[in-house]
Amino acid sequence: MMPAERIGFIGCGHMGGAMAARLLGKGHALAVCDPDTAALAPLLARGAERMPTPRAVAEQATIVFACLPSREASLAAALGEDGVARGGTVRVYVEASTIGQPTVAAIAHGLDGTGIELADMPVSGGPAWAAEGNLTTILAASATARERLAPVLADLARRVLVVGDAPGLAQVAKLVNNLISFAGMLAACEAIVLGVKAGLDADLLLEVVNAGTGRNSATTDKFPKAVLPRSFDYGGPLAIGTKDIDLYRELGRSLGMPTFVGDHVSTLWNYGVSRGAPDQDYSELVRHFEAWAGVTVKGKAAPPDT
Repeated sequence: MMPAERIGFIGCGHMGGAMAARLLGKGHALAVCDPDTAALAPLLARGAERMPTPRAVAEQATIVFACLPSREASLAAALGEDGVARGGTVRVYVEASTIGQPTVAAIAHGLDGTGIELADMPVSGGPAWAAEGNLTTILAASATARERLAPVLADLARRVLVVGDAPGLAQVAKLVNNLISFAGMLAACEAIVLGVKAGLDADLLLEVVNAGTGRNSATTDKFPKAVLPRSFDYGGPLAIGTKDIDLYRELGRSLGMPTFVGDHVSTLWNYGVSRGAPDQDYSELVRHFEAWAGVTVKGKAAPPDT
């Protein structure tokens, strides 16, 4: 049976596109909006309908998701002249972007009196997890909004973790998660390159780490999928990491807490951006450690000429 509510999706890039595709695959009718025609093409081929503006999406859908790359883009999509707040059909607006607590608070304030409930719902997991329905969603929203979203989220995510009623709390949880994830990635890059430099086989070293207490999402997921095979296609651009690390450090400053680890992560991450490109996959960070060590972390699955 086709789900009854029409869903809107604003922002169909790496994560948004994978999430939208997942909903299409589960039978949801989608109205989509993104300035990138190439990003929309696979969704339109599967039956999604393109809308020219976020406002047009909100006039066609009762639940609208936004998955956008910056605070400015999120504010414009929600509250701009052609924003969701001016639409007449939407009842729940799901901010799935990672944009920080103050920006979510501004969107919530802007939606006051419109009849639109805001759900703060950043997600954890890459595009591959989104396509498989294995995302974890971190949700802060009212009980009525959560109830309305429940059937859609059951199709979209493996886990829905409710952290409270007030929008903004989910942003804090996501930033904490992401900083730990980025720090783990950088630690894995340095340590595994060091082990290979000392003479260990990369595949066997990763097996040892993943059987022990050093395992993390970098060693269990990113390295096996994108680093050892030398494909560097995990699906997360460096620029997204830069944004999230900056938001984490801003949160620390707003709370009067030093972020010593976050500051070091920021230094290394920004070095990677400066030596590569903002849209480079962040699995390529390992290349900088390899250059410093003069070795290559190459698994048995890698093509022989890499």
